[in-house]
Amino acid sequence: MINLKKHGILLEKTENGFETEAVFNPAAVRVGDLVHLFYRAVRPGNYSTIGHCILDGPLKVIERKDKPVLFPEKNYESQGIEDPRITEIEGTYYLTYSAYDRVNVFGTYATSTDLINFRKQKIITPKFTYREYKHLIECCSGLGDKYLFHYKLFKEHGLGAELYRKLFVWDKNIMFFPKKIDGKFALLHRIHPGIQLALFENFRDLTVDFWKDHLMNLEKHIVLNPKFPHESSHIGAGCPPIETKDGWLLIYHAAEDTPRGFVYHATAALLDLNDPRKELARLQEPLISPTFDWEKEGVVKNIIFPSGAVQFDDELYIYYGAADSRVAVASVGIHELLNELKKSKKQEL
Repeated sequence: MINLKKHGILLEKTENGFETEAVFNPAAVRVGDLVHLFYRAVRPGNYSTIGHCILDGPLKVIERKDKPVLFPEKNYESQGIEDPRITEIEGTYYLTYSAYDRVNVFGTYATSTDLINFRKQKIITPKFTYREYKHLIECCSGLGDKYLFHYKLFKEHGLGAELYRKLFVWDKNIMFFPKKIDGKFALLHRIHPGIQLALFENFRDLTVDFWKDHLMNLEKHIVLNPKFPHESSHIGAGCPPIETKDGWLLIYHAAEDTPRGFVYHATAALLDLNDPRKELARLQEPLISPTFDWEKEGVVKNIIFPSGAVQFDDELYIYYGAADSRVAVASVGIHELLNELKKSKKQEL
């Protein structure tokens, strides 16, 4: 049994116009003794921007901006900028997020060197219709039916031909590893229902042909697929991976399909340092589950959505969205968590 402590709600919605409905799913990065949180802020109409606050240590809010740091400017993000994650690589901060236009979701990112000024970059996830996606992954014999879940769902519901041509495969939960692997950027992404890895030397490499080859060989790029009961629907990367001597520690979300609807948990896995597609261990039970009313009730019920983590001494602080309504934080001893992961691996064997 892991000794995890829930510290409670850290941020709630305010009267500021951009965050009157909800605040949740924060990216987190530590700079000295300060922690910067970049969180999803929602106003009426489910219109999302990115808010920013600063903590002194892991828990004390000392500054909160009254205006969003990032907001929609392009057509493909017209409905909102959602679910940010942040990673520092070689002196540059990469803030990844989902861009939503009411129909499609694409993964994109912005860069900064000071956490104040951000420069938006391009879409970096594949842009294929579900029909094109189906044809590409038919080359992969070992993927399983769930990789065609959305294609079959949309087909069964008889989407009109016009919408079917406009609807692209959703690729969400993108984030970078905090260092290059074999000289390449390492990007986690999520095509339902698993977590995949893309490696590339330069952002110019992310061409249509790159993604065609990636999808045609998707089973070779899988990091994790759903495995345990609490992962029965799908999983997605949560906090950017943390390097430890035992491997990359990945905190991720797991959606459990239950009679009362989806229940989202936070859980953890350990990945090989040289090849993160090699799973070394994963928890057989959730790390964080909705237990308090403020985790169970909100815009969406029963949601624990981890999206940022920082370490102070031996304690790992995990920031998460609770019920798609508020930002909360929990902590666990990182060595205790690593030992539990290694124990889980032995039990599985």
